[in-house]
Amino acid sequence: MARALVYIVPIALAIYALFDLARSLPEERVGIRRWAWVLVVLLLPVLGPLTWIIVSRWARAQAGEPPRPPRPLRPTGLGGAPGGSGLSGPRRRGPVAPDDDPEFLWRLEQQRRRAAGDPPSGDGPTTPGE
Repeated sequence: MARALVYIVPIALAIYALFDLARSLPEERVGIRRWAWVLVVLLLPVLGPLTWIIVSRWARAQAGEPPRPPRPLRPTGLGGAPGGSGLSGPRRRGPVAPDDDPEFLWRLEQQRRRAAGDPPSGDGPTTPGE
């Protein structure tokens, strides 16, 4: 098992560093072009990926940035299709499950009242916090 780690650790470090490099911002590369960093990561087995990781983290700390969530490798449009649709701005996300959707619950209650013979209420669905 220890013999396998000699091969697995450098490969895993290189893969992590290359993915991190692909998602990096120009400020994190401290003036060195992306292709040059790729050569450093690939040609120096353990030292290259460790150098990239340390330098990019140092550059983020110098910029005073909080840790950022990973960004996609390429932009995606609506429905996850590459290339985008030309729309900008944050996407509105709906409720995850039907029981979290106030409109669904309101319609369900109206159906229950109709089935029981009660008059349906006139007010529409309410959102949490109202």
